[in-house]
Amino acid sequence: MKQHSVRTATSAEALPRAGQLAWKIAEVAADPVPVDDDVAEMIGNRIIDNAAVAAASLTRRPVASARAQALAHPYQPGATVFGLSPHRRLSPEWAAWANGVAVRELDFHDTFLAADYSHPGDNIPPVLAVAQHCGLDGTALVRGIATAYEIQVDLVKGICLHEHKIDHIAHLGPSAAAGIGAALGLPTETIYQAVQQALHVTTTTRQSRKGEISSWKAYAPAFAGKMAVEAVDRVMRGEGAPSPAWEGEDGFIAYLLGGPTAEYIVPLPEKGEPKRAILDTYTKEHSAEYQSQALIDLARRLGPKVGDLSQVASIVIRTSHHTHYVIGTGAGDPQKMDPKASRETLDHSIMYIFAVALEDGAWHHIRSYAPERASRPSTVALWHKISTVEDPEWTRRYHSRDPREKAFGGRVVVTLKDGRVIEDELAIADAHPLGARPFGRAEYVAKFRALAEGVVSPAEQDRFLGTVDRLIRLKADDLPGLTFQVDPALLGTVRTTGIFDWRATSAPELTVISG
Repeated sequence: MKQHSVRTATSAEALPRAGQLAWKIAEVAADPVPVDDDVAEMIGNRIIDNAAVAAASLTRRPVASARAQALAHPYQPGATVFGLSPHRRLSPEWAAWANGVAVRELDFHDTFLAADYSHPGDNIPPVLAVAQHCGLDGTALVRGIATAYEIQVDLVKGICLHEHKIDHIAHLGPSAAAGIGAALGLPTETIYQAVQQALHVTTTTRQSRKGEISSWKAYAPAFAGKMAVEAVDRVMRGEGAPSPAWEGEDGFIAYLLGGPTAEYIVPLPEKGEPKRAILDTYTKEHSAEYQSQALIDLARRLGPKVGDLSQVASIVIRTSHHTHYVIGTGAGDPQKMDPKASRETLDHSIMYIFAVALEDGAWHHIRSYAPERASRPSTVALWHKISTVEDPEWTRRYHSRDPREKAFGGRVVVTLKDGRVIEDELAIADAHPLGARPFGRAEYVAKFRALAEGVVSPAEQDRFLGTVDRLIRLKADDLPGLTFQVDPALLGTVRTTGIFDWRATSAPELTVISG
């Protein structure tokens, strides 16, 4: 890996393209280095992981709404959408939109945390949609996904967005554009322009993950994927983009990040170096913010030691800066302590999550967030006894570049009413590659079958998993098989009418969302 310095340049400096981050990213994307076997295997795992969480979210309102929007844009050859017949093709950017929301709605797929945050599996829907529409094969798809993961992970390692209250999709737009460019085998010049255009249009604020969190949390990454598809299409037609996007005098770094004097160091593969960043990422066993994964596992371990939870006087979670200020009491969000808060908000409240995991000794993507569960008196009482504090050592470990030291958990101090203190800690989740029960293909398949149960028929599950097993050998005609179809009756109806339905309906009424 080569470390690249990225800083603002004045217009008078006329920063050459070869010195711009977008060009360096484009060179990596255009480098046709073969994908290593273990990387291809992990890409298959993450395709399964995405499908698993999409199956679990298929009938939720935000997913159904996104699907309804996509259905208003039929297109041939087009791309597939989770739940629909593979013969029902939609415009690729809208397929990426619908599938991206389905993948992200439950906050239950893969993650990478470094200088910033990311869910790199968000890259798969736009790259796959373009591959299906353009008739690419499995080798091209794998090359595109490996590139997208590489670019997003490298940006996340080098550039912190959240300290400037910029949402992490500002790394996703460029990575998805680079992945699409790599899959299509586009020249460096075209990918360069697309990466810059995608950055320019996917820079948004972190308010989408603050306070009263709405369904836009699930839509935001899908929006970045959709914009990436459109950015690549636009520049393939010969159009340019704001340039230099990162380093410009009025650009991203100068006015939205650290300012004109800031310098960022972004690692990128050398020419001919394999793209292996996906192996640095990790999935979730539990449907909750990643920083809660180890703490859920710790709660399950602590529960029997504590015993009668009504005897708890206080619980303090000593943890990293990120956990304390984003999902802990350091956020200063009263909504994180509100039993009537949205699912999206509870997902970002480690106090709620830890209380439920302590009481239940488990975590479930539906039951643990149910309104009646959140309002249970014993849960509310326990929940309001929990607080977080930043511990410098946990913050240091969170930012460590040594995978053996890197930690996303914390130390929990439980004080009982009789004065006794029970303490325990866990650095990484059990499912982490270095955890007690790391996920491999068998665990990804088990997660898919568990979340698809009652939604996707066993025969369709088998067909989908068999297609993934042949991923690198898939022909163009096989790529539409990287989805799943469900009984149209399961998709039901959604009372939704928007601009795209208006001419067809002339007035608000039921829009049928079926296969």
